[in-house]
Amino acid sequence: MKLLLAFSRKGKTDPGREPVIARVVKETGVLINVEKANIDSMAGEMLIDVPDKDADLVRRRLEEMAVTVRVMENAVVRDEEECVDCGACISVCPQEVFSFDEDWRLRVNSERCVLCGKCIRACPHGALSQQG
Repeated sequence: MKLLLAFSRKGKTDPGREPVIARVVKETGVLINVEKANIDSMAGEMLIDVPDKDADLVRRRLEEMAVTVRVMENAVVRDEEECVDCGACISVCPQEVFSFDEDWRLRVNSERCVLCGKCIRACPHGALSQQG
């Protein structure tokens, strides 16, 4: 399960100095895959992937450390009314989230998404958006 984390110096943890992810891994025993991170001395955001069965445990521990956690059910959302299956998103996606099926209809595997936003900017019909 993908979790989007937000850190702030105003919380209990200092994202630039505290080993938040290392602590959670050590305390819970759950391996965490960091898919994307943007952290500076004042705040930060990180996209992590954890096993579904351990997501609640990891989420609770992070929240105890004053980290804001958002569950990302579908990182990229496709508006099927607007999408014309042009494939512009396929060529720009570094994670191969998009593909065509045998009938040349666009398929989305949002589990692979790392929220880079390239597909959203590339879509000529504005049919793609980031989850909420």
